[in-house]
Amino acid sequence: MFSPISVFGDIYTAMRKTIKTLLLAWVLVLVAVPDVHSQESRPGSANENLIISAVTKYNDKDLEGAKAILTAVLAEDAENDAAWYYLAMTSLEERNAAEAEEFLKKAVELDPQNFWYRYKLARLYAVTSRQEVTVDMYEKLLEDFPKKSDLYFDLVELYSAQGEYEKSLETMKEVETVFGMTEAIAMYRFNLLRRMGRHEEAYESLEVYNKEFSSPSVLTTLADYQMAMYNDSTALAYYDEALDMAPDYSPALLGKAETLRMTRKYDEYFDVLDRFVTSSDSPAGPKSEYLMAVVQRTDPKFIRSFMPQLDSVMNKALEVHPQDSTMLQLAGVYYYSTDRKGKAKDYFKENAEVFPESFSASANYVEFLMFAEDWKALSEEGRAAYERFPQETTFLEMASVGDYNLKEFDKVLDICAKVLEVAPNDSSKTLRAWSTMGDIYHQQGDDKKAYKAYDKALKINPDYVYVLNNYAYYLSMEGKNLKKAYSMSKKTIEAEPDNATYLDTFAWILYLQGKPLEAKPFFKHAMLYGGKDSAVILDHYAEVLYALKEYDMAFVYWNLAKQKNTDGDIPDLEEKIQQRKAAVNRQ
Repeated sequence: MFSPISVFGDIYTAMRKTIKTLLLAWVLVLVAVPDVHSQESRPGSANENLIISAVTKYNDKDLEGAKAILTAVLAEDAENDAAWYYLAMTSLEERNAAEAEEFLKKAVELDPQNFWYRYKLARLYAVTSRQEVTVDMYEKLLEDFPKKSDLYFDLVELYSAQGEYEKSLETMKEVETVFGMTEAIAMYRFNLLRRMGRHEEAYESLEVYNKEFSSPSVLTTLADYQMAMYNDSTALAYYDEALDMAPDYSPALLGKAETLRMTRKYDEYFDVLDRFVTSSDSPAGPKSEYLMAVVQRTDPKFIRSFMPQLDSVMNKALEVHPQDSTMLQLAGVYYYSTDRKGKAKDYFKENAEVFPESFSASANYVEFLMFAEDWKALSEEGRAAYERFPQETTFLEMASVGDYNLKEFDKVLDICAKVLEVAPNDSSKTLRAWSTMGDIYHQQGDDKKAYKAYDKALKINPDYVYVLNNYAYYLSMEGKNLKKAYSMSKKTIEAEPDNATYLDTFAWILYLQGKPLEAKPFFKHAMLYGGKDSAVILDHYAEVLYALKEYDMAFVYWNLAKQKNTDGDIPDLEEKIQQRKAAVNRQ
């Protein structure tokens, strides 16, 4: 049996963009380069101006220029610690860790009291995974610079990375002793205890802090915990206390709203939800993220029952954030999911028009048009999106889905040719293009071109089951080269043994080879996996049963085929059945 045009099967999975990662470890080493004047270089040194010039070139990313000046300074004054330090910085920029370490050690040796020299060397040890020596350096730095708060928190993380959690907690106590209790320190301790798996103790530590100091953040964290423990009344009390301190504090509003929803207090829920979405101090992102979760994950009955209230919430959110992309996308998804495709289209379209540079906005709009089966708009917008993003040929492929359904097959072929032209080395795109061209040529009655296109596709991927199935099925329809058809079809059922379409093709080829008895079990298997929904498969199975003289069952399946043949996939089916009945005297 023929399976649908290949563009449908994997069109959306191709819409992915590559995200580059940031080398954070190196950034930690390179940040906070001190000004040359902060170094304890000798005042009045003849080389001071040269070092300033070197630092200027370093900051301008002229590393070669900086190195040339610093090397000249060191040739004259080998004990210039600042020159060694900045030479190390240039090496770090060049990702030469070994050289940077050598230069930093020299700077530390010349001025062991300089915080920055020792700190940068410690950071270098950290990013090159020498944890023990890193910890040792931090501990010594902390002895000499006890007021440097960052050292404490770095040391806490280093201890944690080594699994020395008790040392982490001891260091946190030192932080509290030196700097006093603050919300930041309380939350740091809380997160550290949770990371250690000591959840109850973590929340108890926040309770202790809350009794003396309190804050909306701490109160909301405690409320979230109580809600997770199903103590909804306690959770609501904490949320209310947080909101008394900060009426527009979004996390507390959101937490309270969700607690009310979970406890089915819907009147109060929508009141608080309105406050959450209309808060002008809160960004659109968390609002749209929460509302999207409500739309996509809650019981559809909830959406239907409270559609007027949800409509109101959506309108208010859009009033506050009228041209925010996430809000416009949310509105599109919401109205589509509630079967109001016209309004959904308006929002998806507006999002794409307001943010023409946004790939995701264009992709969402074009994808919506495909699912909404708006074929004319899909054809037009797919092409328009490709003009904005010429590297994304997937937009053209989606446009071709519209062309296909509009039966404008020459346009589909034009798009396939364009894809082959602009992405000749992208095997996934060229595979889809040749596959689609094969389908279209067959649709146009040119099987010679269809088979050539399929051969091109199979040269790219000899195991591409979609093409193997269609190629084999078309050969079987012609009743020729059944041996080749059999070999190709066999690959498809080995790859996907429960695919009713592929089982039908293979079994039908066996039947055409005069092996109805061998074909029968494959048809029986197909019936278990969706075959009963296809008039073609039911008709084929009936033919096999008829050939085996199992006439009663054959006519049962032909009757089922008649019921499924509403689109006329099998012309003259009823006439054929009457002929079969007459042949065996079954009127």
